[in-house]
Order: sequence, then C-alpha cells, then structure tokens
Amino acid sequence: MNLTQYVDHLRQELAVAAEAGGEEARALAERLTAPLESAARLTLLNALSAAAEEITSELAPGSVDLRLRGLDPEFVVTPPPAGDAFDAQAEYAALMAPTPPPPAAPPAPDAPDDGGTARINLRLPAHVKARVEEAANRDGLSVNAWLVRAVSAALDQPGGGRPGGSTGRRESPSFGGGYTGWVR
Repeated sequence: MNLTQYVDHLRQELAVAAEAGGEEARALAERLTAPLESAARLTLLNALSAAAEEITSELAPGSVDLRLRGLDPEFVVTPPPAGDAFDAQAEYAALMAPTPPPPAAPPAPDAPDDGGTARINLRLPAHVKARVEEAANRDGLSVNAWLVRAVSAALDQPGGGRPGGSTGRRESPSFGGGYTGWVR
C-alpha cells in the first residue's frame, strides 16, 4: 500500500487552506509540509495498525498483520484453518454458557514421591558447602542428589527431622545425658 498519494493529498489540502490566509500563510504552509510528511506517515501507520488489530479480533482465529517494507505498509492476512469454520454465534454461546464446577481434587497419593520437583535456594556457609561437596563426591553423587538424600533421611527419622525429636532439644554427643538449647 503506497501512502505517498495520501500524504500528497494532505499536502494539497494544507496548501488550499493556506491560500485563504494570504501570502504569509501560504509561505508558512510550504515550510511546514516537509516536517509534517513524516508525522502524517506515522499517523497513517498507527491508524492502519489499529484497523488491522480490530479486523483480527473479528476474524479470529485468523489474523491480519501490518508489515512495513521500506516506507510502504502491507497487509498480511492469515485466514482461519480450512477445517475450522468460525461460527461467531457458536463461539459467543460457548463463552456465555455456565461453566461446570471444577472436578474434585484427586486423593493424595500414598507414595511419598509423586515425581514432581521444586526449586529452592539454599544458603550454606562456605565450610559447610565444602563438606557437602566432599561427601557427595565420596558417595559418587551430585551435590543436589546428596542433599535430597540427606534431607529425606533426616525427615524419615523419628520427630520428622527435628533435631532431638519433637521437643526441639538435642542430646549433646559428648555427654551422655546432657542437653543443649535455650533457656529463658
């Protein structure tokens, strides 16, 4: 699509309007036509782009795209797939139909591993990280696999992995009956 004819028409209309204002207005119009040409092209492109977007919304699932080749825009029309004739009334009816209630959630699996994974960030002191890497290398595992194994083993212990069971206190390894913890 050649926009030059539309820009030239705008330039002519501006010149005709300036003639009514006298010589000064005509001279001003001549000075303004060059800078206004790029603004007029941009405005026309914006209008064509908005039109293509509006047509696309009506043509769904097909589309209309506006592409710029040099200074001239061109429309690219993508029709809906041949097997899918679009029925606007049926689409509207489907959108307005009441939605069925969501299906009931499946029961929780009995198996502890559902195959899903989650990503977490774990901050370790450098000396602990070094020890984890050494232990993983010693066991022939990646650091991630070693950490998964260590966390799983800790959680399988009585007390759900809390040090010293569910009381939050831990037996001191150097003294048989001593405890460590906080006192108020």
